[in-house]
Amino acid sequence: MKIYSTLTRTKEEFLPLKEGEVSMYVCGVTPYMDAHVGHAMSYITFDVIRRYLEYKGYRVKYIQNVTDIDDKIIDRALSQKVSVKELADKFFASFTEDMACLNIRPADAFPRATLEIPRMIEMITSLIQKNHAYAARSGSVYFRVRSMPDYGKLSGRNLDDMMAGARIEIGDEKEHPMDFVMWKAAKPGEPSWPSPWGAGRPGWHMECSAMALSYLGESVDIHGGGQDLIFPHHENEIAQSECATGVKPFVRYWLHNGLLKLGEEKMSKSLGNLVTIKDALKTYSSDAIRLFVISSYYRNPLTYSVEALEASQKGAERLSKAAHIESGGEAPFALDLAAVENSFIAAMDDDFDTPKALATLFDLARQINTGRDSGLDIRPAQQSLIKLSNVLGLTLAEPEAGAAEAGPFIQLLLEIRKRLRQEKQYSLADEIRDHLSSMGIVIEDKPQGATWYFKR
Repeated sequence: MKIYSTLTRTKEEFLPLKEGEVSMYVCGVTPYMDAHVGHAMSYITFDVIRRYLEYKGYRVKYIQNVTDIDDKIIDRALSQKVSVKELADKFFASFTEDMACLNIRPADAFPRATLEIPRMIEMITSLIQKNHAYAARSGSVYFRVRSMPDYGKLSGRNLDDMMAGARIEIGDEKEHPMDFVMWKAAKPGEPSWPSPWGAGRPGWHMECSAMALSYLGESVDIHGGGQDLIFPHHENEIAQSECATGVKPFVRYWLHNGLLKLGEEKMSKSLGNLVTIKDALKTYSSDAIRLFVISSYYRNPLTYSVEALEASQKGAERLSKAAHIESGGEAPFALDLAAVENSFIAAMDDDFDTPKALATLFDLARQINTGRDSGLDIRPAQQSLIKLSNVLGLTLAEPEAGAAEAGPFIQLLLEIRKRLRQEKQYSLADEIRDHLSSMGIVIEDKPQGATWYFKR
């Protein structure tokens, strides 16, 4: 089994620190609004990796942090006139609901930044004592990047090159422009916690270092996240952790998924070009969304489009149909299922090559359909299809009865409803909406027209 590590930029044989056990840390969510499909891409990717490792017989301990104190959370809470905790709790609950709907298994622990501050203070204190960090007059604490000779090794950046054109501004309290904050001095009106350097709150990078060390130990087998976290976030995690413990490597295998694009730009909260998971699930099944993600190699970028999701929906339905059709008969089906499984394993052992693994499943589904038409006993093949699909987190739930057949009639009713509204016959239009609602069909009126979906 080989895994591509961002640190070495090569595929390496996977050898965890402890035989039969894997420690896995994945950067989690900052809960200040609903999660989007870009989040789904990352967490589906690492859910599949976790599932496959367990399929291979490893005991996996999986940790995912929750950044429940952050500038964005503070700003959003102020604008909504609620507490930071209330806002973070609300959107973390929304996030966990989204993950469950996508059949993403929960982490073994979701440590929250606000509850791990004593561990962070302890780590910062150690770094100051070792001369890797310093407290500024304001009460903020910074990491001294010059104290780490190989700073930049994950991103492949040279500190001197990063310094080109950079300079310390007048009044800047940092010793060096690239020094990064580990403890932020308190600002008026913001939540803060006591520390040896004064009231404040932890920096984002420190949060993940402290949690990984606290929950998984001084060396972690797999650390995952999106490629946008390589620098500075993961680079700074390495610096803090290895300087604090003296143990190298902090992480044995760095895994980074590609980014989801909407058009030419990365899908992100800051850009505002979002498709939320909740909105996507109104139209597409969880299997369709998972299939959309894993049909692409995890390190490659992925572009969101209606056409791609619709193709994935059809693909999910093909697999589901093959898994649930009645057997053609009792005659033995001469299909080498061990060879099928070995083909699946060979793909996944090669840095989690899910597109090739899926090709194996679709080929198996095709053979199941052929076997049924030939009057053969396809049940063992169906069991194999379901087993291997579950490794990828696909449920292969049976398609909703009548959904495909009902579509044209529902669309016709929406056209009639549209005309009734244009003619100001609102009560009749509302009757159509209410009747469809009683059948489990939700209507949403949008500027471009009404859309519908089954309640899931």
